[in-house]
Amino acid sequence: MARLFTLDEATALLPRLRELLAAMRETSASVERVQSELAGLSRAASSDGHLLVAQMERRRREVQALNERLNASLEELSEMGCELKGLEEGLIDFPAQRDGRTVYLCWKLGEERIDWWHDLDTGFAGRQPL
Repeated sequence: MARLFTLDEATALLPRLRELLAAMRETSASVERVQSELAGLSRAASSDGHLLVAQMERRRREVQALNERLNASLEELSEMGCELKGLEEGLIDFPAQRDGRTVYLCWKLGEERIDWWHDLDTGFAGRQPL
């Protein structure tokens, strides 16, 4: 069974989550940038690949390292017990109890505190104020 958070427990994680999400978003943007560069190199290599092979291999290793960094951050989130619902938006859900049932406390990067909750099956669109 997943960890269940109190509002205070979830709130205590917000400073680390802010740092982690900012780093993950930056890493994700770097992955996209390097993959775009790699695609350009691949197109160029079709005409003169010998000169670009080393450059392409460096970019592939860079993408791999960035993806490993993202996976480590995802693992840290998982170990905390919260759930990443959207990296781009910075959406995090915390399993919790409300009125005798399991729900999610819902927080979005940029919000000062956790002010919302929703049922497990409604998602962000079903957010309700605490």
